Formats: sequence, structure tokens, C-alpha cells
Amino acid sequence: MQTEAWVHRDKDSPPQLERITLGAPAPNEVVVRIAAVGVCHTDLFAPVVFGLPAVFGHEGAGVVQRVGNAVTKVVPGDRVVLTFGSCGQCPACMGSSPAYCTDSHHLQFGGTREDGTVTMGSDQGAVAGSFFQQSSFARHALATERNVVKIPDDFPFDLAAPLGCGIQTGAGTVLNALQPRRGESLVVFGAGAVGLVAVMAARIAGCNPLIAVDVLPERLALAAELGATEVLNAASDDVVARIVELTGGGARYTIECAGAVQSFESAIAATHRRGICALLTVPKLGQPFPFAPMPILQGRTLTGVIEGNSIPDQFIPRLIELQRSGQLPYERLLSRYSFADLPMALADATAHRAIKPVVLID
Repeated sequence: MQTEAWVHRDKDSPPQLERITLGAPAPNEVVVRIAAVGVCHTDLFAPVVFGLPAVFGHEGAGVVQRVGNAVTKVVPGDRVVLTFGSCGQCPACMGSSPAYCTDSHHLQFGGTREDGTVTMGSDQGAVAGSFFQQSSFARHALATERNVVKIPDDFPFDLAAPLGCGIQTGAGTVLNALQPRRGESLVVFGAGAVGLVAVMAARIAGCNPLIAVDVLPERLALAAELGATEVLNAASDDVVARIVELTGGGARYTIECAGAVQSFESAIAATHRRGICALLTVPKLGQPFPFAPMPILQGRTLTGVIEGNSIPDQFIPRLIELQRSGQLPYERLLSRYSFADLPMALADATAHRAIKPVVLID
């Protein structure tokens, strides 16, 4: 089928809106007419590190248009949110840990289906698609049965879209991965969308003290409104010393989602000697940097968390209920853009003018 998508052809230039051809659905695939798509941090650096030309976007939500002949989970007309891809057959998937799928890297970043076939093309040739098995910076996306999740008929698409990655990552890190007990201390480094949702989830869990760290005063003010009991500005405060003071020796849990080397080091140092530091980002886009392991040898645990350890079919409905009940008011983070203004949404996210852009497609 023919549709429109924002195609990145140059890592140093904004994407261009182009007519593309989207392949017919394979037996396990679903064609979704996208109604809204969130902008996530991964979308911002993807053009720098992955092959071009490509269509990015991995927080789509919309209406099922067509299904492959083996699909039983959804039917045309169902309203869905699109999330990360997983194979469903490896030990991680079979063990209810789809975010750690053996084939995860290829499924999110390979630019093709699991079998290596390309799903998108233009009059200039093949275009890498299947970004997180969706490539939803487009009017239509080709997803798999495994990475679509049905949503209630009355739940707005603009609220549904961010659940596919950023919201479940922040909330799931607290509620699924760390599972703090009421009264335990937790520190969030980085008050972007993921970090602020982690603050909301930690408030639900009853963490105290609950500390947010950032360099932008307006983000810290919002973190305080959303539940942080203390906020620290890393540009002026001695963050580690203050956390040690506020927690009586170091935090039980820290979450690093700022993506800077200094934040990475501080998040580890700020935990107490049996504390746990959860890493959600990769400083320097994964390039090596010096790191002294002594804090780990002193009994601290350093753990990586992908997609909030989510089982999307179970966790996304839970997040919808938390939002509806007012316990997870992530709608306060959203800035809305038209489909024609998607490059502006990317630019505003990069410049920290918007916390969580959501692009609406009529």
C-alpha cells in the first residue's frame, strides 16, 4: 500500500515527508493506521547511529486496518498501542521477559523484519523500516501481533502512544524491576519524561526520601509537584554529598536516565553499600569511557533495565488504570504537535523545550 512517512536520509538534516510503499502484512503482522505517535529519546539519536535512509518512531497508537492470516489477537477496527518487538520463542520471551529477547537488538534496530526482509520502499529505493517493529513516524505502520496491545475504546490516542516505550520504561523500572518497599529511599537522575514518570511511580510505591536530580530548574520544580520530596540541581549542588546526607548514608535505589558520564558516576556513588543502581541510558552513545569499579566491589549492584521489565500486554493496561485514577498523571508531560510539524517536535525534544512531544495524525 501507499502511505506517507517521515524519512531520514541525512543524519545532520531533519526528516522529509515522502510517499512510500508499505509491504503487505506477513501472516503474523498487522497494518495500523497511526493516530498519534510519541517522540522518545531513542528517536533523537537513531539517525546518528543507524543505517539510513530510514523511518523511525516507536511509540505509535492507532486503529488496526489489516491483519495477516495467522493473527488472532486483534481484528480490523481494534484500537491499539504499538510497543517494542520480541520473537516469542527464545528463553527470555518464554520466561516472561520479552524486553530481553535474544533477537531484541535486530528487532528494534535492524531495519527489517525478523527474517531480514524489508518492509518499506520509495521511488529512490529501499528504506529501512521495522524500527521497534513499527516505524510509526508515518500514517501507517506495519507491526507484529506480539507488539500491539489493545486499548479501551474511550482511551485517547495521544495518551496511549507514549505508553509504548517511555512511560512503561520509567514506571516499570520502579514497579517491576526495583519494587521498592514503602519508606525506602530512591533517587532519579534526569528529570526528562522517563525520569519524571519514575518519580510518579516511586511516589505510588511510597519511597521516602524521593529525590530528583537535574540541571534544569523548571524540570526540578515539576518533579517536586509530581512527588519528589527533595530536588537537587547537579549544576550547583554537591549531589552525592547531599544524597548521602538526606538518606543517612546513601540511597537504597538510584535510577540513571540522564545519559551523561557524570550522572552515571554519581548515581552509583550515591547508593549505599548494598544499594542498587538501575541504568536506563548509555553515556556517550555506548562508546567506552573510564570507570573505576571500586563502588561495585563495595557491595553495590549495578543493573540495566530495558523497557521497564515490561510484559506489555499486562503492564500497559495497568498503566492506563493508573493514569485514569490520577496516580500516574503523565499527561502533564505531553506537548502536542500536528503531523506536519514532526520535525519541530524532534527539535523541541532535542533542545529540551518539550518533555514528551506527541504527534497527532488526522
